[in-house]
Amino acid sequence: MIIREALAQGSADLKYAGIKTHALDSSLLLASILKTDRAKLIARGTDRLSDKESKSYCELLERRANGECAAYIIGKKEFMGLEFDVNPSVLVPRPETETLVETAIDIIQKKAKENSAVNILDLCTGSGAIAISLKNEMPSCDITAADISSAALDTAVHNAKKLLGENTINFFKGDLYSALPSPAPVHYSLIVSNPPYIPSEEIKTLSAEVQNEPHLALDGGASGLEIIKRIIEKAPDYLQKNGFLLLEADPRQMEQITFLLEKTGFLDIQLYKELGGTNRVIGGRFEK
Repeated sequence: MIIREALAQGSADLKYAGIKTHALDSSLLLASILKTDRAKLIARGTDRLSDKESKSYCELLERRANGECAAYIIGKKEFMGLEFDVNPSVLVPRPETETLVETAIDIIQKKAKENSAVNILDLCTGSGAIAISLKNEMPSCDITAADISSAALDTAVHNAKKLLGENTINFFKGDLYSALPSPAPVHYSLIVSNPPYIPSEEIKTLSAEVQNEPHLALDGGASGLEIIKRIIEKAPDYLQKNGFLLLEADPRQMEQITFLLEKTGFLDIQLYKELGGTNRVIGGRFEK
């Protein structure tokens, strides 16, 4: 079978299995087997697959059809122009989270114009996608990242070393702010987080591929807001004067999060839309 035929058949098989991204995923899987990229697959459309390559491709298609996400199968996911290694210990970085990074960059750039030294805290860092992307875009910033999961933190450290080099980000293990060195807290210019925000009971209603992701990184408790509440309530203790807090959350939660931010004393609360036009990020400034 030639590459063009294999892609068409793979896409058809995944579509039959109910995979919405069937064309994209079939090309990603085949590109990983051939150790190339998707663009080059087109140019090689008439090249013939070996029996071993065809067998491997069929095996990967079967895994995808059974609900395993393509990023876990190939072990990689692109985010903010960088290729992150991913595995079942971390959430797969998603395009909507780029809104959080881009908003953070805007805030950082404004602070830089004020000649302010900028330091950032990324809570629930997972694969390290947010922290590493920020450091890549703004190398002069001092960035700290924390996660409660040892396996996730290992992945983040690995990605930072691969993409940025040794000791570029300060990583700590622990539950939110308790991961940070004590007793005297560092005060940050900006705190960012893509925390668990899915209500516990909703997780079982999600697609099979999402349910294969770590529940620790999905489960926001009964209301979906338990982790977010804790982040907001303690944020003033870790923010500089006029520091900012940015959170990714479910669009349905924005009204409740606005209330929590106002109650804690945050000002200039704003919502930020992802490319699809949905409110995905919320943030505010703490004056002190």
